[in-house]
Amino acid sequence: MAYVIYLIFYGFLLTAAIGLLASWIDRKVTARVQYRVGPPILQPLIDIVKLLGKETLVPRGASKIIFLTAPLVGLTSVMLVSTLLWVNNIDYGRGFLGDLIVVLYLLTIPSMSIIMGGFASGNPLASLGASREMKLVLSYELPFVLVAFVSVIKAGFSIRLGDILMSQAQNGVVVGSWSGILALIVAIMSVQAKLALVPFDIPEAETEIVSGPLIEYSGSGLAAYRLMKNMLLFTLPFFLMVLFMGGLRLDGVHFLYGVLKYIGLVALITVIRNTNPRVRIDQAVRFFWGPMTIIAILAVLLAFMGL
Repeated sequence: MAYVIYLIFYGFLLTAAIGLLASWIDRKVTARVQYRVGPPILQPLIDIVKLLGKETLVPRGASKIIFLTAPLVGLTSVMLVSTLLWVNNIDYGRGFLGDLIVVLYLLTIPSMSIIMGGFASGNPLASLGASREMKLVLSYELPFVLVAFVSVIKAGFSIRLGDILMSQAQNGVVVGSWSGILALIVAIMSVQAKLALVPFDIPEAETEIVSGPLIEYSGSGLAAYRLMKNMLLFTLPFFLMVLFMGGLRLDGVHFLYGVLKYIGLVALITVIRNTNPRVRIDQAVRFFWGPMTIIAILAVLLAFMGL
């Protein structure tokens, strides 16, 4: 029963609320950079509600079941990841052996759901966007998993999130070491790609392929994808906080410090988005398989050396 409460309240309601707020901050800052006023604070929520009230159209020739279920699969995976992170963050002992592996696996499913939906729609532009998303996943997953291993090493080779958080509470945050700094840099770039934000918004590329895999989605399907993206804007930075920054403590001044850490990560993601041009998919693959993977391997070696 406790896990159901965690899933509904923390995994969905709280994560969605913070994600929508973070989305508004991102859009507001972006607008200010472009000398625009930007949307009101409730605009992300209004967009979701408006889409839920519209008709869901299924394109002719599409694989109907996959097309309609793909957004729900992605949204459910984000809820589960957020629930696991909250459970471990609130009580270090409530996780289970290997929950870090489960989180890493579940974090690939939102991208997989976008790929499934794009190919299932039968639209050529959607298929092109889905193929780009597939290549992007293959490029950033290797360095992302490698830098997660840095926290595992620092926690005495434990793959429990609770042990990683407890280790940081006792010995200091992972980002306080050289290996942790390098790992966080790679992780932030990987998160930028997971969110499909500039410079890695290649799959959706509105000016080229008109939203790519999501081009045929409307109504509740598009609302689910939008909400999934907004929730990821909280879940992914929160995951980085758990791995490298000691998580989000809920007591006294530590809570304020945790909020500032999250705002700092979102602000950095927004700055990267607004100060870089979109790269090509081959450039993204070379970037992640080249410099990012090399830095990730260096971080792992430094962690083995205790640095």
